[in-house]
Amino acid sequence: MTAATGFRKRFLDREELYGSFLKIPATMPAEILGAVGYDFVVVDEEHSPFNRETTDAIVLACRAWGIASVVRVQSAEPAALLSVLDCGADGVLVPHVDSAEKARAVAAACRYRPGSRGFAPTTRAGAFGAEGMEDHIARQDARVTVIAMIEDPEAVDCIEEIVGVEGLDGIFIGRGDLGAAYAAEGKGSEAVAEATRHVLSAARGRKPAAILPGSPEDAAAMAAQGVTSFILSSDQGFLKNAARAALGNIRDGVKTAR
Repeated sequence: MTAATGFRKRFLDREELYGSFLKIPATMPAEILGAVGYDFVVVDEEHSPFNRETTDAIVLACRAWGIASVVRVQSAEPAALLSVLDCGADGVLVPHVDSAEKARAVAAACRYRPGSRGFAPTTRAGAFGAEGMEDHIARQDARVTVIAMIEDPEAVDCIEEIVGVEGLDGIFIGRGDLGAAYAAEGKGSEAVAEATRHVLSAARGRKPAAILPGSPEDAAAMAAQGVTSFILSSDQGFLKNAARAALGNIRDGVKTAR
């Protein structure tokens, strides 16, 4: 496989990286996060109202501000993956990768060689036809980052096989979905903690791992277990929390004046 470049190289080298989910279908949140020093954003097509046009605009905004664009796609279908890669996204975060077979299919859909990615050199990813076929193929295979979401008990059970898949760059542990799944089985938070430990142990030395930390203490604990990429809340979460805090502070200030 072609040597990694850009964000993919940083991810594979296990640099300490910080990102945030984007829930608001607009370019400015990505620009703001780039301006304040975040390393990447994750455009959340799975749970938020994005379409091809809004994702395309955000990917372009990320390029303008020097921040990497990863897209959490709606599904692992090749068409969903190709759509965002043609926009020029730096990577994909793929939900519900619960088997090695699915991980191999995802990796193949995102790579030309070895792989089966659809060839379209007239897109932004292909410099709108300005580069030759071989240059385009080599550049894309070097830069596209493929991350599987481990968020199902079935994925935890076969994590050794998943992290052994060639072409899969890393994993993200979805503790929210795992918690919901284990709760349905009558299991509590300790089941999620044990699953997280098991997944990180399997990934150590094989695939970089990412997580959404719940607190600074949680982030430190995850870093101690080998996590190197952290997704911090979302643009929606930042806005909600800042708006709530500002409203409370001003209300309290006004009350003291009465």
